[in-house]
Amino acid sequence: MSTNHSTVTNFILLGFSLGRNTQLLLFILFLIVYSLTLISNLLIITLVTSQRSLHKPMYFFIGNFSFLEMWYTTVTVPRILKDLGTGNKTISSTECISQFYFLFFLGATQHILLAIMAYDRFLAICYPLRYTSLMCRSTCGKLAATSWIAGCLAISLPAAMMSQLVFCGPNTIDHFFCDFSPLLQLSCTDTWLNEIIFSAVAWTVILGCFFFTFMSYVSVVTTILRIPSSLGRQKAFSTCASHIAVVGIFFGTVIFMYIRPKAKNSSPIDKVVSVFYSVVVPLLNPMIYSLRNAEMKNALWKLVSKLKSGSLP
Repeated sequence: MSTNHSTVTNFILLGFSLGRNTQLLLFILFLIVYSLTLISNLLIITLVTSQRSLHKPMYFFIGNFSFLEMWYTTVTVPRILKDLGTGNKTISSTECISQFYFLFFLGATQHILLAIMAYDRFLAICYPLRYTSLMCRSTCGKLAATSWIAGCLAISLPAAMMSQLVFCGPNTIDHFFCDFSPLLQLSCTDTWLNEIIFSAVAWTVILGCFFFTFMSYVSVVTTILRIPSSLGRQKAFSTCASHIAVVGIFFGTVIFMYIRPKAKNSSPIDKVVSVFYSVVVPLLNPMIYSLRNAEMKNALWKLVSKLKSGSLP
């Protein structure tokens, strides 16, 4: 990504304007959260790949989502830890644009994958007799690959345009990572086209996936309510409750951040919301899946029992 026309070649991420002792406490907190996020998502991937009872389309997508979450949080948290631990908050323009690209590439992929997971639940609940043939292994693989490719392509143009902006100073970014709005505020060139393109992509990806996901779960809930057996309704709801919780948390914070009349406007509350969706949510997601899903918990106990008995190969 070219930055030949940039006067400013380095930025300073202001991050959290706190005392040194408080920053060290935050360092420990973020390190614990990041470690737990990696461990819990790795555990889900291990369960999905090793336990035959989880070799189903729903858990295939959950495994993909966990893999995605690990990379998504890795884009920002290690950088936060470096800034908090060393106090050196300088980042080159190339690193900054790269972080911007990968953050929104993985974020867009999350949206698309959540929509695909909602579609999977829609087929499973609304068309149970055709579900196995409709959601076969090859179809699952193609859908997962589509989410990654689409996420990669969606943010390519906004990132390329961002790399061509001229930054003349100041070079301080009032954030803890290279987000869209703080970067635009530092540009000394006209950014109206950047705003239009980014807003178009954000509205298309975020709202498009949100409405598709929302309508899928409306159909799912409507179908579940028609099930005459209370046990059947409870079983159907249990497989969808975790998905709905994850969708609500993730889409709620992202819509607040990026679906705005003017993307260039930012406020101090943005940092708090950004911490939530980039640091906290990736930790909450595996907990929600494991605590709300009976099959996942059973698979976990089976794995623990095998480890204790030493029967694993």
